[in-house]
Amino acid sequence: MQPMEAAAMEPAPGPQEKYHLITRNLQEVLGEDKLMAILKERELKIYWGTATTGKPHVAYFVPMSKIADFLKAGCEVTILFADLHAYLDNMKAPWELLELRTRYYENVIKAMLESIGVPLEKLKFVRGTDYQLSKEYTLDVYRLSSVVTQHDAKKAGAEVVKQVEHPLLSGLLYPGLQALDEEYLKVDAQFGGVDQRKIFTFAEKYLPSLGYAKRVHLMNPMVPGLTGSKMSSSEEDSKIDLLDRKEDVKKKLKKAFCEPGNVENNGVLSFIKHVLFPLKSEFVILREEKWGGNKTYTAYEALEKDFAEQVVHPGDLKNSVEVALNKLLDPIREKFNSPELKKLTNAAYPNLSKAKPAEKGTKNSEPENVVPSRLDIRVGKVISVEKHPDADSLYVEKIDVGEPEPRTVVSGLVQFVPKEQLQDRLVVLLCNLKPQKMRGVESQGMVLCASSVGEPRQVEPLDPPAGCCAGERVYVEGYEGGEPDDELKPKKKVFEKLQADFRVSEDCVAQWKQRNFLTKLGRVSCKSLKGGSIS
Repeated sequence: MQPMEAAAMEPAPGPQEKYHLITRNLQEVLGEDKLMAILKERELKIYWGTATTGKPHVAYFVPMSKIADFLKAGCEVTILFADLHAYLDNMKAPWELLELRTRYYENVIKAMLESIGVPLEKLKFVRGTDYQLSKEYTLDVYRLSSVVTQHDAKKAGAEVVKQVEHPLLSGLLYPGLQALDEEYLKVDAQFGGVDQRKIFTFAEKYLPSLGYAKRVHLMNPMVPGLTGSKMSSSEEDSKIDLLDRKEDVKKKLKKAFCEPGNVENNGVLSFIKHVLFPLKSEFVILREEKWGGNKTYTAYEALEKDFAEQVVHPGDLKNSVEVALNKLLDPIREKFNSPELKKLTNAAYPNLSKAKPAEKGTKNSEPENVVPSRLDIRVGKVISVEKHPDADSLYVEKIDVGEPEPRTVVSGLVQFVPKEQLQDRLVVLLCNLKPQKMRGVESQGMVLCASSVGEPRQVEPLDPPAGCCAGERVYVEGYEGGEPDDELKPKKKVFEKLQADFRVSEDCVAQWKQRNFLTKLGRVSCKSLKGGSIS
């Protein structure tokens, strides 16, 4: 008998086995009784949605491996590319890039599924704008907005929608649209991370008020990133990109938080638990014979126990994950090595493509790519402020920017900002200017300030959002990826070219070409200088 014939003759899983496959490794299920009742009658219809914002990273293998479980359980699975949601969430995806980023997501998600052996023909792929702009859907948005309170809408999006001091109306619409997706995709259940829980309970509360059924909700735990916090597209050190080179994977894993014996917030162990074990049903620790040789684990709990008891060393754990992860990434890298997909990647995320400086003597070279992501702008905390010993108009400040030692910064703020207003204040610091001596004291950065137009001149340091920490990156909306230059070359005048388009908006938000300066907590602003310049 051929293997395919044998597989075809295997009995289909029963309702209890399907329930186990669907719910294993989940953190929470809302509607367990309804789930079991459906499984006793027919196959479950379920959807997973992803907003097409930052580039997907390896943590996306966590929902991918669950999608593999759903298919094994016979579920009918829909994957939603939530392009409209990406725009509504504080415009994380600019309108002009929306189509390109959605195409990128389609290609990369399909490549991920293929790399773990999921047959694409069993999946349905849908874009949000395929139906969310229809007359019927739009009418339901209005119907929903007539019964949902502002409090409930804001609460529902608190863990998912970017939280800022002055939220846009679009962010309040976001949870309602996600709730309506359940009805318009004609599913029994929605799957997502536990950070979606408030949106799920919002849907359960409000869909019945429109005459629609309450759905089942399945929630994955949030997998720690390599730094021990949530893996995030906007935090470069917390994640491994799907297209990272092997040497970059090694470098990032080497720096990953993986304390001997500590199983809490351990992103390396979590990746094994939620991705590698469900896919292979085993994991091999690779190590030299003198340290005990290779060991195969067929249960995650046994591996976690050995790590907790320090039988397994963090270095061996990381090396083994590196090998397994590269096997998953190799087919994705190969697919995206095609000229067509390289072009799509650079177009969807233009800030990631740095122009190479022309070689000396080369004529007709490409113009240099001057984009905001080349600036290393960070939140800083002023540790001390003193008058410059040789210049009455200058302060000498010590500013913490998340490095081992604070930076010395010289700024001409004496006439504009009292010393006590700078002490212990959060500021916005440009960190990759070439260090320069100012009246004998080397300045290692520039405090970015808003300035009024006309006389008398007023100057106010830019303010990061409350709650920011020293060292957090400040970026321009739409240019959150990419690595800043190590040092800006004075002759290239990169900062000067970008600074020409720095402005303060009418609501006092710092902008470049009408795109907001942001941190992960919201917008960078100034106190009062509407329409001012920034330098």
